[in-house]
Amino acid sequence: MILEDEHATARLGAALARIVIPGDVVTLSGPLGVGKTALARAFIEELGHQGEVPSPSFAIVQPYDMLEPPVWHVDLYRIEDKAEIEELGLDSAGDAVLLIEWPERAGDNAWTNALHLSLDFSHDGERILTAHLPPSWEGRWPPR
Repeated sequence: MILEDEHATARLGAALARIVIPGDVVTLSGPLGVGKTALARAFIEELGHQGEVPSPSFAIVQPYDMLEPPVWHVDLYRIEDKAEIEELGLDSAGDAVLLIEWPERAGDNAWTNALHLSLDFSHDGERILTAHLPPSWEGRWPPR
């Protein structure tokens, strides 16, 4: 999928928010500045959050428990050892949607049932989005 600009990335984030169900995991991979956080912000705002949606780069986990469904926005960029991830308590998210940036920091076998979205730069400034769907996402992707 080609995302022409940041507005297209935001539209995708909002559309994705409309199709998630409690307990879903969505991972966002790609280089710095490609739009992972922009997609996450639009996703969280679409679910009704008003106010700032900071990047969780330093907090690592930013819960939005008042949303329906609740969302835990996670940024693993600063994680250096996979063992640190257990300390985050992500397994206690319950029915919250996990929205995880930099999932590769957790290793290849983490979140095998997640919708894996990868963003990359094209040669002309657009963003290229690749989706890897687990069976639970078939019929829900792509969002409309």
